[in-house]
Amino acid sequence: MLPLVFVHGLIGPLADHRTLSLLRPATVVCPDLLGYGAETDAADITIEAQVDHVRAAVDRAAPDTRVHLVGHSVGGVIAMAFAHQYPNRVASVVNVEGNFNLGDAFWSAQLARMTPREAHDLLAADRADPARWLRDGGVEPTDENISSAAEALAHQPAGTLQAMAHAVVEFTGRSQYEPLLRKVFQDVPVHLVAGARSRAGWNLPEWALGAAASYTEIPHAGHMVMLEAPEAFGNLLLDLGQR
Repeated sequence: MLPLVFVHGLIGPLADHRTLSLLRPATVVCPDLLGYGAETDAADITIEAQVDHVRAAVDRAAPDTRVHLVGHSVGGVIAMAFAHQYPNRVASVVNVEGNFNLGDAFWSAQLARMTPREAHDLLAADRADPARWLRDGGVEPTDENISSAAEALAHQPAGTLQAMAHAVVEFTGRSQYEPLLRKVFQDVPVHLVAGARSRAGWNLPEWALGAAASYTEIPHAGHMVMLEAPEAFGNLLLDLGQR
């Protein structure tokens, strides 16, 4: 199978070890976006800058080959922008409840309107009680899920969250955004994935459903499908990567 590149969302990382174990021996690239993890500099974060950053990671780990892009939520915006700019490097895009318009970016819009102190306090409260954060998202707070949530919440500072939120709102609010998405659907196979519980809140347009290479709802999962159903998610990626 061609390499898979995971593009995480607003709160990273995306890949769960239970998912990754199912994908071996395929090459899997899980870069920290700018401002996240080891990439601590949150200055000048834009969707375009994140695309360039992902392209550099792809070139290092999987040079001279196409890849399957797996983008979750905000990461779906970056994955689609990557595929638009570099269609010859993309074998497919797996779009996991990626933002299709400003309606999907409602959380980013709320975060972008906060003061830095409000954003800092919100993240601090979530970090202090990851079990409550999971319950608020409809996720069962098992010991393993709490551990994964704590890791994700610690993966970025509040300044990065706000910078990414501003970038997403600006990019998805452009008049050129829908034409960009439509062009990607024309150029590469796009597989749409949703959690069954969160599907109703995903502003997925009918044209995208009609143009998609496939559409899958993962049962008993919500927006954080990779956390709630890692094995089902991994098996789905295996199937999509071999089509």
